[in-house]
Amino acid sequence: MSSQVRLRLLPSDICLYDEPIQVKMSHLRSRQVVTIKASSTDEKGVLFSSSATYRADGNGDIDLVRDASLSGSYVGVEPMGLLRTLKPNTLNTLFMKEKALEPHMVKFSVHDEEQDQILAEVTNERLLMADGVSRVSVKEGSFHGVLFTPPGTGPFPAVLDLSTIMSERRAALLANKGFVVLTLSVFQENLGNLKMLHLDPLEEAIIFLLQQPKVGSKRIGIVSKSKAADVALSLAAFVPGVEAVVWISGCSANTTFPLFYKKRQILPALMFDAKKVIPTQSGAVIGKYAMHDPLKEENRASVVPIEKANAHFLFVAPEDDLCWDSYTYMMEMMERLQRLGKTNFESVCYPKAGHFLEPPYGPFCPSSLNRFIKKPVLWGGESRTHAAAEVDMWKKIQEFLKSHVSCDPVQTDAKLQIKSECE
Repeated sequence: MSSQVRLRLLPSDICLYDEPIQVKMSHLRSRQVVTIKASSTDEKGVLFSSSATYRADGNGDIDLVRDASLSGSYVGVEPMGLLRTLKPNTLNTLFMKEKALEPHMVKFSVHDEEQDQILAEVTNERLLMADGVSRVSVKEGSFHGVLFTPPGTGPFPAVLDLSTIMSERRAALLANKGFVVLTLSVFQENLGNLKMLHLDPLEEAIIFLLQQPKVGSKRIGIVSKSKAADVALSLAAFVPGVEAVVWISGCSANTTFPLFYKKRQILPALMFDAKKVIPTQSGAVIGKYAMHDPLKEENRASVVPIEKANAHFLFVAPEDDLCWDSYTYMMEMMERLQRLGKTNFESVCYPKAGHFLEPPYGPFCPSSLNRFIKKPVLWGGESRTHAAAEVDMWKKIQEFLKSHVSCDPVQTDAKLQIKSECE
């Protein structure tokens, strides 16, 4: 390894997961061509890697904010391209980084391919939890999840982070922004034995969240994606205590499982036709056209009556969603609310973005296993455009929650009021 060549990550080798870094090299030969490589091992032990070739300027410097990659995993100027293009050696593999206590470790190295020599290397430690954020596992009544609380006395607004696969990543990153966040899966039972979904455990979670000592909001915000997004709509429509919902890549109807609340079925399930799943050469399938049409007369009962909700909505739809037609579902909901004179919603759609929209600067996932159909599915999206959408969406989610999840500076007895309403 060369002692002269310097590889730096600015402003620091250590940063938060959702923060960009600047990769710079110096003390190379004038116009020297080198390959920069990145690698990271996920929580399942799968190695992901990427690389890009750059030419130094006359002073022997390379700056990924300024300079274009000539070849490799991407071409052109893209400061965070090495993270976006991290790929596994096997197809249809999702990068698993879901445990908040462990940082996302990425090793960067500079290689002189002609000399077969590593010139410099450095490790980027990408933290999911900022200093002072606390993490507590929660098992209360019928629900279990993880609670993240920002440092300081508060009061803070409360957010319920709903997922289909239990993940702490988004919740921890939101706690860094000043929210008390409870994250849990909509499936509080083993998915293999599941025949119906109940809102009651999620209602218990809302009550628990509002009773936290640092929470100052009278009602909560919800962030949700995919199947969890239609559950979030149902919570807003049927359960007290929901003030705002972020709906990402979801459906306008209750999908897959009948939905129950207070020991009675409130919505039947919108199902899919397995014969309409489209196979591809990669082994992954396209599910976009397999879901039954929720607007057909025989399926209308499954549509979530969001017009009954006393909440604000942020609808986020990727236009290249290959899992299901989330853009059409979003348009249907907006048209329905407009028809009824409702103005309690805003929306954003992303051309060339796919279903799997996550907090920014993680590896792009074109396909992975879908637990419902037990096959790998194509999520859609053009990698670079999808990554830009994630950066923009992440900002919009924070702005929306800060605008609509109101927080009283003085604690009130509203928590007890919500509890009595829900009993």
